[in-house]
Amino acid sequence: YIEKDSSINDRLDRLRLAATTSLMSRRDTLIVASVSCIYNLGSPGDYKNQLVYFEKGQTFDRDEVIRRLIDIQYERNDYEFTRGKVRVRGDVVEIFPAYRQDAVRVVFLSGAEGDEIERISQIEPVTGDIIQNLDKVAIYPAKHFVVKEPYITNAMAGIEEELMLRVKELNS
Repeated sequence: YIEKDSSINDRLDRLRLAATTSLMSRRDTLIVASVSCIYNLGSPGDYKNQLVYFEKGQTFDRDEVIRRLIDIQYERNDYEFTRGKVRVRGDVVEIFPAYRQDAVRVVFLSGAEGDEIERISQIEPVTGDIIQNLDKVAIYPAKHFVVKEPYITNAMAGIEEELMLRVKELNS
């Protein structure tokens, strides 16, 4: 039991994201919580479809990986490595998932056909020590409310249309 607090609680946020991620990735998950826990979750389908999947040997453009992580609400910060942050050092991209207490290190090997994932490791975020090497990992969004670009574009068009109507109305 965690007592409610009106301020944003980092631990509650992590637990909420961890619960959502478990619901999306495991069939053996059952969550018992108050209705307020699901407030402002956004679309479960959009959340799940936004995950970034890494597999050893897969070829990516490292810069595109960083852009995709930023698109799902991760913040690039090469100095302060905390939940929801991405740190980049050369061919190494470290991700501190917002829903975990450990981090993920993805090591790229630059080649003629792109950047191949050479190694994926689960790491201790403070020391950088490897906890275990992984063959694959899925990184879910850092925040619950993620929206794809087409939705944003459509919403902006609707807002602009309504703005023109209101300006016309106010001018008359």
